[in-house]
Parts: sequence; C-alpha cells; structure tokens
Amino acid sequence: MRHPPPGRAIQAPARLSFARQRAAKALNRQEAAAIGPCAPKGDALAAASLLQLIWLASPALPVGGFSYSEGLEAAVECGSVAGESSASDWLADQLHLTLARSDLAVVAKAVAAWRRGDLAHVCELNDWVLQTRETSELRLQAEQMGRSLVEWLRNQDAGDAARLLQAQALADMSPTYPVAFALAASRTQAPVRNVLLAFAFGWAENMVQAALKSVPLGQSAGQRILARLASEIPAAADHAHRLLDSERQAFSPMLAILSAQHETQYSRLFRS
Repeated sequence: MRHPPPGRAIQAPARLSFARQRAAKALNRQEAAAIGPCAPKGDALAAASLLQLIWLASPALPVGGFSYSEGLEAAVECGSVAGESSASDWLADQLHLTLARSDLAVVAKAVAAWRRGDLAHVCELNDWVLQTRETSELRLQAEQMGRSLVEWLRNQDAGDAARLLQAQALADMSPTYPVAFALAASRTQAPVRNVLLAFAFGWAENMVQAALKSVPLGQSAGQRILARLASEIPAAADHAHRLLDSERQAFSPMLAILSAQHETQYSRLFRS
C-alpha cells in the first residue's frame, strides 16, 4: 500500500473540504434563486409582526366573529345557497363586492391613520362604518366585535400607558371592528397589504365555518371553498388598498335585505 509523501495527507482533506464548500455555495445560490428574495438575517421584528397578524386573524380571537353569518344563513333559508358551488360563489362575491369595497378599504386607511396619530381621520372612518351598516344586525356585529377587540387590546396593553390611551380614545368612539383591528395591526411593522390579507383571511375562515353549519357542508367542501377565497383575497386586498376615501362604498342591497330577514328568521343558528 502506497503512502503519500509527508504533508500531502493533510492537504488532501483540505482540498476536498474546499470543493464541498464550493458545491454547497453553488447549491445555496440555486435555492435562493428559486425561492426569491428573503428577509434579512436576524429579522426578529418581522417574525413578531407575522405572528401578531396570525393571532389577529385567528377564529380563536375572543371577539365573537364565529357567531355571525352576515346574511348567509338567510340565503340558505330562501334557497339562494344550497350547496358547495353556490356557497363558494356567494362568499367570493361577498369578498369582492362588499368586503373589498368597504371594510378592507377602511382597514387600509385606518392603519395609516393610527400610525401617524391622526385621531380625527380614525373617527371619520369609524363613523363611516357605523353610518353605512344597513341593518341592525350588521351594526350590532360591527359594534360588538369592535368593543370586544378593544377589551382584548386593553388586556394585552396593561402597563403600557401610551397604548392604553389609544385604546381609550377608540373606546370613546363606539368602536367598530375594522377600526379596532387596524389599531391592533398598526402596532406591528407589517405593511398595510399584509394587514389586509390577515383581516380578509380571518373573515373567510369565519364565513366558511358559517357555511359548514348552515348549508350544511362537509369539512372537505369547506377547505375547497377556503382555498378559493385564499386565492382571491390578494386581488381584493390590492383593490381595497387603492381606493380613495371618496371611492369607498357599502352598497349591497340583496345582502341588506337578507340580513334584515335574518333578524326575524324563525329558526337561527347565528346571532341576530
């Protein structure tokens, strides 16, 4: 068996290690190109903001969103929604025709207003939500969920005088849910578009659960509907983000009629 000359036994593993390092770097470059731009290393704040948005979008957040069907139960009662396909179409239309043009647009403006400390604009947005709710049921939902989120914020902010003052300022306005959500999300470093995605996905999860119970549907059907809504939420968020205050609207007459009918519906699963 041949032995390498003195010194060569140490150099060979070094050359092999260098070759492996070059191969690993090349692989990393290929993976980075496939994945796209990444957040900088050590971006703990971005992670905290992401987790906060996930928390705010969770159906487990104690604001009572699960207890409302937003007219869907009445649509089931009158036969307009009778299965997976019609439920999917109904919720997709609601996303684009009502949520994107009203509540999502309010959240977009309110996040910016909270971040710059513009309470006058916050109050205007909150008043707009209250004034454009077309039924007692829809206004009850906006107010009850708004109050609940303010109480949640107070619990989270105990000991932080500046944040408690913000929560109190909102409480004095008869808070609505979109404006309260915007306050909670404004405390993160998340871009406004990400805040809108979180708000819309939280709405979608609650509405899909309402469809599962009222149509009724199975879990697999619910997941297919949620997948469709998730694919359409980015476009709805982008549309809402572009709207000026003068372009925002809350015009959905059939939804208002169904919500009013739901208030006196004989048998109900959801709050009225």
